[in-house]
Amino acid sequence: MTAGRTTLRWPDLRGAKVGVWGLGKEGQATVRKLRSLAIAPVLVDDSPNESGVLPTADGGLDALRACEVVIKTPGISPYRPEADELRLAGVTLAGGLGLWVNEADLSRVVYVTGTKGKSTTSSVIGHLLRGLGRKAMVGGNFGVAPYDPEQAGDFDFWVIEVSSYTAADVAVTPPVTAVTSLHPDHLPWHGGVERYYADKLSATAQPGAVLTVANGDSALLRERAALLGPKVEWVSDADEPGAVWMDRLGLPGRHNRRNALIARQVLLALGIAGADDDERLAAAADGFAPLPSRLTPVGTLDGVTFIDDSLSTNVLPTLAALESFPGSRVALIVGGQDRGIDYTPLAQNVRGRQEPTIVLTLPDSGPRIAAAFAETATTTVTRRGGLGGSPPRASTVIRRGGLGGSPPRASRDPAFSGVIECQDMEAAVGEAFRWARPDGIVLLSPAAPSFGRFRDYRDRGDQFAAAMRALGQP
Repeated sequence: MTAGRTTLRWPDLRGAKVGVWGLGKEGQATVRKLRSLAIAPVLVDDSPNESGVLPTADGGLDALRACEVVIKTPGISPYRPEADELRLAGVTLAGGLGLWVNEADLSRVVYVTGTKGKSTTSSVIGHLLRGLGRKAMVGGNFGVAPYDPEQAGDFDFWVIEVSSYTAADVAVTPPVTAVTSLHPDHLPWHGGVERYYADKLSATAQPGAVLTVANGDSALLRERAALLGPKVEWVSDADEPGAVWMDRLGLPGRHNRRNALIARQVLLALGIAGADDDERLAAAADGFAPLPSRLTPVGTLDGVTFIDDSLSTNVLPTLAALESFPGSRVALIVGGQDRGIDYTPLAQNVRGRQEPTIVLTLPDSGPRIAAAFAETATTTVTRRGGLGGSPPRASTVIRRGGLGGSPPRASRDPAFSGVIECQDMEAAVGEAFRWARPDGIVLLSPAAPSFGRFRDYRDRGDQFAAAMRALGQP
């Protein structure tokens, strides 16, 4: 059972006893909205850090059970036992975005979803709309809630990035939606990969749906076309081969070319004047600011270029990041929160690169990633907790970290230099730098979330940059 496909709107909550479950960014926006409606909500969080907020496990769930409506933050899964308890008690579970879209003019709303690429594509759509003379708000999964009183404004369009979490909360779909990609993710939250796919794509097929603009290069999406609403327009990175207007966005990689083409098709579907004119689109694309920690150059040291792609929390964007550097030697730093996903596609694609490539893993998913590489070919793995030791040689399998054993054997993937398991960012950056000299790339593209070891993806990117700077100090 999904969480909050309710027909309620924000004004309908007046006079009701309302609880807020989860006090992150969205939860704080929800509180502000409720207070603007003169509603004093019950506040509950799994790990409260302010007064007046009840812990879920220590009185909070009982307080929510006494409410008529509970607005949960997207990070709280509707499949948790506590959510079932609330539903059995007759409590209506809702999401803030779902309440908002139920009262919005859907002809001026666009959903953008997808495992990865949705943030960039949402940003591009908003930027192009503004460049073509329309007032647009980009919000949703960005942490900017369209219902937040602090975000009130006179907009022509709302471009809403919809995560799989919030997709489970919306009961209506605007006429135009976009899907950028599909790949297994967030399995603990959803409870399984097929449920993840169903929840994610449900945003495209609720009442009101007309057209879904979708990534035509994704076999997973094409296999699930029946879940994508009444009409699908497929977009490939090879479409419009003569078009160069998207170059003005400054986004590298074939995947970003496709994201830009998806954005254009959305604008065409909305009937935006100028969307069919390459020159006007090129002018509108000028001044686009890429997202932080998304293939962002950090600096160069002794000929080695450092790239921060910390926003990559899944295999799919990490593979796209690698494709953005054809012809380059790449030291790839991966790993983070372990969600139990299959890293075999990462191992297979890295081994298939024609250019020399080495992989440095970070906890907690580092061992799982190393195991995927070991299973795709005969590989030994170096384990290092800090700097030191001679750099691994290209075209060899790496010896286990100081434990002896047989000499390195030639890899059947001659461009693949092996895997080194590292215990922290400083160790991974140091190993990567030594291997990448004199002209390679050190790419942080973790294919995993940051939580547990870092505050967020920005903190992870900052620590990557700090480790690079430390290498240049005497």
